[in-house]
Amino acid sequence: MFVIYSLLYSIAFALMLPLFILRREKYAAGFWQRLGNLPEFKQDDRPVIWLHCVSVGETNAARPLVDELVTQFPSHRLVISTTTKTGQELARKIFAGKADAVFYFPFDWKFSVRRALSKFRPSAILLMETEIWPRFFRGAHKSGAQVVIVNGRLSEKSFRRYSFIRRFVKRVLGFVDLALMQGERDAARIIDLELGIDNVRITGNLKFDQQIENAENPLTSQLRERFGIDRSQPLIVAASTHEPEEKWVLDAFNKLRETATGISPRLMLVPRHPERFDEVAELISGTDTENVRRSASPSPEDRNADIILLDTIGELRAVYPLADIVFVGGSLIPHGGQSVLEPAVAGKAIITGPYTHNFIDIIREFRSRNAIIETRVVPLDGAISSELFIAFEQLLNDAAKRSSLGKNAAAVMETNRGATAKTMDGLKLLLAPKTGN
Repeated sequence: MFVIYSLLYSIAFALMLPLFILRREKYAAGFWQRLGNLPEFKQDDRPVIWLHCVSVGETNAARPLVDELVTQFPSHRLVISTTTKTGQELARKIFAGKADAVFYFPFDWKFSVRRALSKFRPSAILLMETEIWPRFFRGAHKSGAQVVIVNGRLSEKSFRRYSFIRRFVKRVLGFVDLALMQGERDAARIIDLELGIDNVRITGNLKFDQQIENAENPLTSQLRERFGIDRSQPLIVAASTHEPEEKWVLDAFNKLRETATGISPRLMLVPRHPERFDEVAELISGTDTENVRRSASPSPEDRNADIILLDTIGELRAVYPLADIVFVGGSLIPHGGQSVLEPAVAGKAIITGPYTHNFIDIIREFRSRNAIIETRVVPLDGAISSELFIAFEQLLNDAAKRSSLGKNAAAVMETNRGATAKTMDGLKLLLAPKTGN
């Protein structure tokens, strides 16, 4: 089966090559590292923990875990891999001084996996959110490393897909020493795929353990000062947006500016994918507004901008304390939504679209605690913009409602904290040095 898998993986890779070439800024990032040509890493006697985070979301979620790993396992070294360019840039920024190396995860061929494992010789490999790579799992197991799924999530869609190749998946999961899953459904699904029940624990979602250590951190203060953000002009942040959500948000915002009385809102747009920054900038330039890009040189006019395009990596967390309303993108289209947890940490009023199936349990919890506003499913562009306009207008005109939603969101976060501690309890059983009798 592994031979067939490698053949299919290679065919898929060959089919993707034109995309690597045409959109190399996104897809070819770290290409040579992913082939196993990794940065210099000098081995010593300390055991190595390898933590893999796919992209920005997993990297941010790993913050409290990384802090605990560094604190509780000072005799270990930590190395961190990502798959995406944005995840790589963020990991290098936030884990500087904590990780001994930050690099790209290898392609799932035998030779590239072997090179990466030989370079770092990890004693334990932690993979965030159920990234299953057959060749890598097998190579890691053969190398003697313990393989752990951390903050594991297995959606119904992924479960059905894996069920078609159940025998192969069972064999691959046989290389997993421990699966620390977010919830009961995730645990039940991975057990149903025949990972031994003794190797599965429910630890909760690490993303609930995120915190804003200081709402007035230097970057937040810098952004506030540069763009003149204050309570006199409410700030709407449209976070992690996908095409064509920016158009709908802009239409709703322009309608607000035309109809609102006594309110002069401002908008900050934060596209999910960096390769779309220029495209969104062009879209904004077509509106009758004063607008500015975060990446542009500071100017006195920045303080008067109606629309700010946040076209930088890793700064969204610093923006949330400045917001009055946060719309979380990826939810007006069937993508399935982005995480609502970071604006919830900041205690903000959150709006999403109707498509949030990537986070079913989390959204259900927010909904039950009256901690979120969800727009309806509507078929037309104009109707989608109108739904957003209604949600924005309602909250802009009702400070008490904004405050209540924000407090309820923060309370959901507080109620569900503790996943990091439970995760560390599970990891200690594997990572703690063995002592003789």
